[in-house]
Amino acid sequence: MRKTLKLSLLAAAALAYAAGAQAQKAEVIHWWTSGGEAAAIKEMAAAYTKAGGTWVDTPIAGGGGAQARTVMANRTMGGDPPTAAQYNYGRQYEEIIKEGLLNNLDDIAAKGGWDKLLPEKIKNSVKVGGHYYAVPVNLHNENWVWYNKAVLAKAGAKEPTNLDEMFAAMDKLKGTGVTPLALGGQGWQEGITFRGVLLATGGRELFLKTFKDKDTANPQFRKAVETFKKLKGYVDPGSPGRDWNLATGMVIEGKAGFQMMGDWAKGEFVNANKTAGKDYGCFMAGGPKMPYAIGGDVFVFPKSKNKDSEAAQKKLAEMMISPAMQVAFNNKKGSIPIRTDVDTSKMDICAQMGVQAVKEGRLLEGAGEILTPDANGAFEDAVSKFWNSDQSVDDALKAMAAALKR
Repeated sequence: MRKTLKLSLLAAAALAYAAGAQAQKAEVIHWWTSGGEAAAIKEMAAAYTKAGGTWVDTPIAGGGGAQARTVMANRTMGGDPPTAAQYNYGRQYEEIIKEGLLNNLDDIAAKGGWDKLLPEKIKNSVKVGGHYYAVPVNLHNENWVWYNKAVLAKAGAKEPTNLDEMFAAMDKLKGTGVTPLALGGQGWQEGITFRGVLLATGGRELFLKTFKDKDTANPQFRKAVETFKKLKGYVDPGSPGRDWNLATGMVIEGKAGFQMMGDWAKGEFVNANKTAGKDYGCFMAGGPKMPYAIGGDVFVFPKSKNKDSEAAQKKLAEMMISPAMQVAFNNKKGSIPIRTDVDTSKMDICAQMGVQAVKEGRLLEGAGEILTPDANGAFEDAVSKFWNSDQSVDDALKAMAAALKR
């Protein structure tokens, strides 16, 4: 009898252990597939595994993330949700919140003191209707220019600190066999390039006038449109359809001088064992005191009929925003920590510029946070059409104005 009872207790304990292990299984959908991005997400996976969980990695290629978000929405509405899914700051997850598809993170946020911890502009993005629905993992700035120091030195070009000086340097690269500007010819990349030119032309005032006030009928906006198209004279014929990380690779390998891209590009330099300030340089397109055009990544946690899913979600959320993970992940990703209470003293010179921007309060919400997804997509389509066609500046201005008002 005692033996039977003992065996029964052991069996029950084994089942409880198995259930607990199952509770820690977490499938995570993301679109981090480049070298630097893959290295960064591995930091999360390793930390979750170390904490006793089982990380199920579901990467979906596509630098802009549209494919990954579509898969997440379809699976969740179809009753087969992942444990967590990557989104960007802004309004991308408003609809799935309205549909009641996400668990909120209010208990995790209260325990971690998110109200005091997070920068105000980020808090406003991940807190919707008074509830936290997303865990922010980093702070990106899309308004960066990266360049190969050796390439510029060989051409006798001065290292620039703003867009005007960059044009002068690119003129020196012409005819040297090096592509002056490496660009991935995809709509979202052309959109980033345009917004960098917009900030360089008129700073915060022009940026907000454009995306918040929807005012494009001014000389500065026209100048930005003309300057943007001028850049095409520095791009190689192989640009159309090129992935962003391949464009970064051109700069790393000395095949191109410059790239205008968010600081996730720095993760590729890090992954290639290149050192900021030694092998490559960086500056914000509008100059050192320009607004920090913030963006970044969050993870949301879909509701599930699996009762064990919520425990895994809470474990993930706490791990993702923990101080140790913030430093380890962002050092690989190229971004800076979302937390302001971690040690950033050992970060490279480019990251330090970002940290300084946060300290000085130079954060600027991105176009994706201001515009609806429909208007933002329509505007990028208008920018892309202008870049890839012989459309006149006047016609482009009309198309961009119409897109903003959608």
